[in-house]
Amino acid sequence: MDAGYLETKFSSQEGVSFSSIGDEGCVVRMGLENGSSASLMLPSGLITSFKAPMWHGGNLELLHTSVSASDNGDGVSVRGGISLDFICDDDAGLSWSPNAWSLNQFTGTPRDSIQVELICNNTSEEGIEVEVKHIITLGEEYLTSEILVSNSSDSSALRLMGSIMSHLALSTPEATYAIGLQRSEFVIRPPVMSTFSIIPPDFAKRNGSEDTNNYSGLRKLFPNWIGKNQIGDVKSLMKDPKVELDDSVQEEEDDYKPLAMTISRIYTNTPRNFTILDRGRRNSVMLERVGFKEVYVLSPGSEHESYSKYSYVCIGNSALLEPIILKAGSEWRGGLSLWNPNS
Repeated sequence: MDAGYLETKFSSQEGVSFSSIGDEGCVVRMGLENGSSASLMLPSGLITSFKAPMWHGGNLELLHTSVSASDNGDGVSVRGGISLDFICDDDAGLSWSPNAWSLNQFTGTPRDSIQVELICNNTSEEGIEVEVKHIITLGEEYLTSEILVSNSSDSSALRLMGSIMSHLALSTPEATYAIGLQRSEFVIRPPVMSTFSIIPPDFAKRNGSEDTNNYSGLRKLFPNWIGKNQIGDVKSLMKDPKVELDDSVQEEEDDYKPLAMTISRIYTNTPRNFTILDRGRRNSVMLERVGFKEVYVLSPGSEHESYSKYSYVCIGNSALLEPIILKAGSEWRGGLSLWNPNS
């Protein structure tokens, strides 16, 4: 992904800049006149930054990322932020995950909002079978990450499982609360371990090491996955006695749910909007669910150092318990919105 080429191709787009990262990577930066800004990486599509104006006059980073040496020791690995992790499957033999994104187009202006559209296709000898668009919109008070999935098959239904995951920066878990989940139902599940997940090493391990493979992460952690390579016995993945696998449906009792405890849950029948309040940083973020029926919540808990790599809460609008079904020739749209009410 050549930054110079993109700079020339989109030279007429105001409020956007490009810079190279590594041999084939590129960082896209978007900025508005009111100070809101966002950054994403190509070709991974990872959103690494969302800075929003605050009541005190400055800007605050709302996303949490971690940069470390890559597993092979060549370059760096960036995790956290907002990422997509999906598997597309059908009865005709398709098994595919969109993970290499191309920049398709920009719209908007820095005076109002800027939208970038990324695209990823699965093709066969017959042509495009599945097209996924990742549409990221930066507004004066919000950032949205949406996907539009098109099933181009004229005969096979498509099953879609996965999530849009956001790692929100916190001061400390003790000072942070989820507001608005009271009476929502939930089940306890192991952490979702994928390419961009940040998970404490003692939280959940498989064979002594984190599993960061997209396919195995979803198929092994969620026994309701109905693809060909389903693997059972989720309990064998759990090393942390504080996090128990429990198939029973429970009800959230707290309207101000404290996040100081270690939790990994999938909520159902939640409100379309709820809020994460951080008293330590004196800010809040409102999250909106679009298209999805489930909300995944992961908190590493208060056992880690404040303002550290593990000072975050992970929220994901998801289809992890039940797949989304796209009939042949149909489309589906779903997304996650982060709203800043603190300006």
